[in-house]
Amino acid sequence: MPSRTYVIGTVAACAVVGVIVWGYAGALTSPLAAIDPTDPAQVARGQAVYGQHCAECHGANLEGQPDWRVRQADGTLPAPPHDASGHTWHHDDALLFDYTKRGGQVRMPEGVTSGMPAFGEVLADADIAAVLTYIKSRWPAQVLARQESLNRK
Repeated sequence: MPSRTYVIGTVAACAVVGVIVWGYAGALTSPLAAIDPTDPAQVARGQAVYGQHCAECHGANLEGQPDWRVRQADGTLPAPPHDASGHTWHHDDALLFDYTKRGGQVRMPEGVTSGMPAFGEVLADADIAAVLTYIKSRWPAQVLARQESLNRK
């Protein structure tokens, strides 16, 4: 019969291995892992989803709405551009994904109103990741490199 110490040690080791495997599997299945602006299929999927759900506000060419830095009468800002002239690339992928899925208001400080709706009930996580892939594929290399550095922090 194995000693009590041996059994406890074995159970503890299995638990540690389980946590590591679970964490690794989670990283592999994270929608953020699918954001790859060099993947033509993912870019095409994102372009199609963007055209259906995002272009109406953010523009067919990612140009945003005019005067996007000037508050409207209701206190919201017009939809910003997602090209290099905007500020999308100032944020890491996790924030952009969360902002898109849960809506802009969840990320706004008190007293600031966001007009960005939540898309979590409309789009699958993979579709949100594809949209971000498409947006990032349109950025110049220097802008993309700066944004990617935020993902490594």
